[in-house]
Amino acid sequence: MGNAEFDDLQDFHCERLMFNGDEKDVFWKGSGPGVILLTEIPGITPEVADFGRRIATAGFTVAMPNLFGESGRPYSNAYALKSMVGACISKEFITFATGKSSPVTIWIQHLIKVIVEKCDGKGVGVIGMCLTGGFALSLAVNPLVKVPVLSQPSLPLPIGAKRRMDVGLSQQELAVVRERVDNENLCVIGLRFSEDKFSPSERFKTLEETLGDGFLGVEIDSSKSNLHGINQTAHSVLTTDFSDSTGHPTLEAYETIIEHFKARL
Repeated sequence: MGNAEFDDLQDFHCERLMFNGDEKDVFWKGSGPGVILLTEIPGITPEVADFGRRIATAGFTVAMPNLFGESGRPYSNAYALKSMVGACISKEFITFATGKSSPVTIWIQHLIKVIVEKCDGKGVGVIGMCLTGGFALSLAVNPLVKVPVLSQPSLPLPIGAKRRMDVGLSQQELAVVRERVDNENLCVIGLRFSEDKFSPSERFKTLEETLGDGFLGVEIDSSKSNLHGINQTAHSVLTTDFSDSTGHPTLEAYETIIEHFKARL
């Protein structure tokens, strides 16, 4: 696959940021309150970049850190598999253990400080997707995270009943988030397709039980013969399987997120 097919991301400003000796590229776009967009497997694909552009157009400064993969490279099954294997063997991502958040979230905590200073804001929105879906929740222990969005959270990989229920952070961290729900009216937003095996419904049930009204779970019907013709294998609510057709549930989910950002940031 030639570079010509890559999204060159030239309309983003790329900055290399070093925290704790770990250097990553961060792609910035827009102005206004800050939103951190955490990419899904396999990386910052053209669809993820387009999602970043939508957020910037809606009136926000978007920061996309490159956590894995090649920036701008289009999706392919082989590329996704390579990225997934890389994440599974990386010390930055906890892909199987329950009750733990991934170490890479410590790096993202530093990015939160940078974006709040840069945008002179009260706090940030964080969107995690797929492998990074649950990161938005573990980052919500930080009072600067005002809107955590979990799109199809897939860690720990849902093998076995215990992992399907697990939300990828410790009981102590979950208690802090619960406290923020009670004291600050924090709202955690979760998105998934109903038939998505990678992001199981049990995980949303755990969040409903733990956070009560502080969890807004949006489950989009992807069952056979659903109204919108959504594929039963649909996974990426805000990117690959997103549709901007009026009345489409993925567009409505996106608009819900933007409304929360506008209200709380």
